Order: sequence, then C-alpha cells, then structure tokens
Amino acid sequence: MLSDIIHLIAETIGGLFASALLLRAYMQWLRLSPRNPLSEFVMALTNRIVLPLRRLIPGFGGIDWASLVAAYLTTLATLMLILVAGGAWNSALATPMVVLGLSLVWLVKWTLYLVIVLTLLYAVLSWLNPYAPIAPVLSVLVNPLLSPLQRILPRIGNIDLSPLALLLLVQILLLLLDRASRATLGAY
Repeated sequence: MLSDIIHLIAETIGGLFASALLLRAYMQWLRLSPRNPLSEFVMALTNRIVLPLRRLIPGFGGIDWASLVAAYLTTLATLMLILVAGGAWNSALATPMVVLGLSLVWLVKWTLYLVIVLTLLYAVLSWLNPYAPIAPVLSVLVNPLLSPLQRILPRIGNIDLSPLALLLLVQILLLLLDRASRATLGAY
C-alpha cells in the first residue's frame, strides 16, 4: 500500500515537473515570448535545474538541450524512486538498459499527455473565452500541431474538428506506446 502511494506521488510530481521542462524546451523552440504568464511560471519553476545544466549543455540548432536532458533525468530519477519503493530494484526488470529505455518511454508518454492538456485547454478556451489572456499563448503552442490536420479536415459549419482529431491521434499513440512497452517488458 505504501509503495502504491509513493508510486502515485512520485509519478505525479515527476510527470508534472518533466512536462514543465518539456514545455520550456517547446516554448523556446517556438521562440515564444517569455513575457506571458505561462512562460514566466514555467521558467520560474524550472530555472534551478536548467540554468546550471545550460553551462554544461548549450543549446544547439534552436533546441534547448539542457531542458530536454533535465526532463529525461527527472524521468529517470522518478522511475528509479518507484522501482526502489516498489522493491523491484533487484528484479530482472531493473537492468540499466531496461530502466534507461523505460525512462525514455515514460518521457514520450508525458509529452503526449502534455499535448492532450494543451489541446483541451485550447479547445475549451476557444469555446468559452477566446479573449482570455492565455488564449494567444495556447494558440501559438497548439497551432503547429493542429495546422496539418486543419488542411485535411474540413470545417463543419463553423466548428474546427482538428482538436478532436489530434486528441484521437495522441490517444492512439499512447495505446501503441503502452503495448510496445508491455511487450518489451514481457520479454524480460
């Protein structure tokens, strides 16, 4: 029971923090203005880990590698804490290659969850309050993901179905990722 509670708390905190780091890297890749409430929050939350790492790992090619490495290290630390708390550290599943690979799978999974949250916030705000201060920021974050779908899907009336299609695609990717990780772990 205690290991389940530790698992829940560790995965929640680790997932939220890793998602903030991923969001930071994505916002910098999009060159989003740091003068909006979401950017300020994410920067304040992640500066303590990213700024020291940035001295060792500079950005390259428009990508904030320090934030991505910090997100991976956060995921790795979260997974190791869960394995230790659950008593699985000494099992065959806790080999270094499996732990490193599973950390990468979790990071991709948390990235997809971040896409879901951003898309849902964007869709709800576009219906309820399209003039909210955070709406332009969400639009900049979600439009690169929605624009390919908007070219394929026609509007029905005045309703854009691309957020729904994106959510469906992300759910399919999560399903495939879950099946692939279970199959990999089943091999051990």
